[in-house]
Amino acid sequence: MKKKINAVRRSIMKSLTKNIGKSHAEGKLNQNFVVKRVLISRPNHRLGNILLLTPLVQEIEKTFPNAKIDLFVKGGITPIIFKNYKSVDKIFQLPKKPFSNLFQYIKGWFSLKSNKYDLAINATQGSSSGRLSISFAKADYKFFGEDVEDLKIQHSDYNHIAKNTIYNLRNYLSQIGLEDHRSQVPFLDLRLDKEELEDGKKKLHDLVKNDKKTICLFTNATGDKCYSESWWTAFYDKLESAFPDYNIIELLPVENISKLNFNIPNFYSKDVREMGGFIANCAIFIAADNGVMHLASASGTPTIGLFSVTNETMYKPYNHKSLSINTNNVDNDKVIELIKSSLN
Repeated sequence: MKKKINAVRRSIMKSLTKNIGKSHAEGKLNQNFVVKRVLISRPNHRLGNILLLTPLVQEIEKTFPNAKIDLFVKGGITPIIFKNYKSVDKIFQLPKKPFSNLFQYIKGWFSLKSNKYDLAINATQGSSSGRLSISFAKADYKFFGEDVEDLKIQHSDYNHIAKNTIYNLRNYLSQIGLEDHRSQVPFLDLRLDKEELEDGKKKLHDLVKNDKKTICLFTNATGDKCYSESWWTAFYDKLESAFPDYNIIELLPVENISKLNFNIPNFYSKDVREMGGFIANCAIFIAADNGVMHLASASGTPTIGLFSVTNETMYKPYNHKSLSINTNNVDNDKVIELIKSSLN
């Protein structure tokens, strides 16, 4: 019932906001115009969606190295994700449950009017509240994130949710007089510091008590994305046989449950950055499509994303040596083969 209500709500919001805001590039930036303050809007509370903002923030840092970036988001995870991003200044956090915190919710929206921006960016074209927030904000230039048909032909990865807005933004900025650059879109990046990485290394060693490389599994996911206990058991048996010289461990979700019934060494933490530091010390991370899969990507570890119901072209893990596997098209033997190739 909750999913149905949310689907109806999103449909109504999309219908009401589809004509709100349109990026325009009337006139070129004058030579004295300097982008000092940027607003990025992504009113969403999910871990994966906030992590998928990190490439866009890096893009702004590279394009406008002296700019301060404000984030308009939902929930409390964003300050944790962007802890080591010195460019990020203010974070406006809408409550996760608006109707339970109505005053705070309204205050969050009106905070957009108390600040003046050189550039305001809607981070996801399909977000109705994102479009509305950019329309509401005070900014000289407003980018609403519309798709550009020509770019779909130019970039095979155009539909990826971490890259789509960046390709569209580069196109928009070129129209207002900034140099168009074609460098690789930045990877997801949690920007773990030395202490966090060392702490993760110690925690991993305390768990496995050896110096062998480690394969980390995350067996949980939401709804239909979650694979069954029988699937994970059969997969683990093949994985153990194929990688006898590796540790195989499990990272547990916040619910402290396991599709492997806690039968292998496991690590539990509610601290996102602690989890990231731990994952960063693993040789490879394997999970279904979920926020922790993106956390692994943002930690720099080669990540295997298992897809069966969601769109892998939009949500596949994105960093060096990461890949997605559609398990509807391959059996476990092929999955093992692909994992071996990613470890080489």
